[in-house]
Amino acid sequence: MNLKQKKDLIQFLETVMLEGRIELIDKNVNERTRYVTVVLENIFQPQNASAVMRSCDCFGVQDLHVIENSNKYELNPDVVMGSSKWINLKRYNSKDENTLDAINSLKKEGYRIVATTPHTNDILLPDFDLTKGKSAFFFGTELTGLSDVVMDHADEFVKIPMYGFTESFNISVSASLVLNHLASALRRSNVDWQLTEEEKLDLKLEWYKRSVKSSEKMIERFMKHLESQ
Repeated sequence: MNLKQKKDLIQFLETVMLEGRIELIDKNVNERTRYVTVVLENIFQPQNASAVMRSCDCFGVQDLHVIENSNKYELNPDVVMGSSKWINLKRYNSKDENTLDAINSLKKEGYRIVATTPHTNDILLPDFDLTKGKSAFFFGTELTGLSDVVMDHADEFVKIPMYGFTESFNISVSASLVLNHLASALRRSNVDWQLTEEEKLDLKLEWYKRSVKSSEKMIERFMKHLESQ
């Protein structure tokens, strides 16, 4: 489907959508980013995994990458609160080494690999330099943290400032704190963090499809109409 066809299809779907939903999608598509992304490695608690997805939606991070080694990524509907409808979920579960597969894939897309750890010699989150390029923030399991594979291939290491006795935050809290800082810092910066116009168009179309009942049938009719012209 070319650019004009996508725009025409969007206009076609708008004829059966509420004005309030159209305005909300327009607003949110302009707040989405792929400049930063989140990667979860082998998370086993559905509640925490779901909370991270919800945070991605709330802070405008469009893509969530999930590495499934020994643990399958599962969502808790009571926690995710519908956010799965608006987030692109990328799973890595088909290779012998899924973590390395994810790292290589993200590096090909131009991402810096950033390991979030509580180590004392890491960069504090407020000191992280967003202007150096796109960044993928990795979060590990609740018990053991990130694997050696991530630690060996990471470009940078970041930790959240802490002032108590406990060694680390819960993973869902950690992700939320990191995303809150990054979302605010990006909007204060001169970084070009928004989606491209084509990405916005594609995302808007995808969200329209998810918002309209029987959208597949409507799109099928629309495509047949185009073919007949």
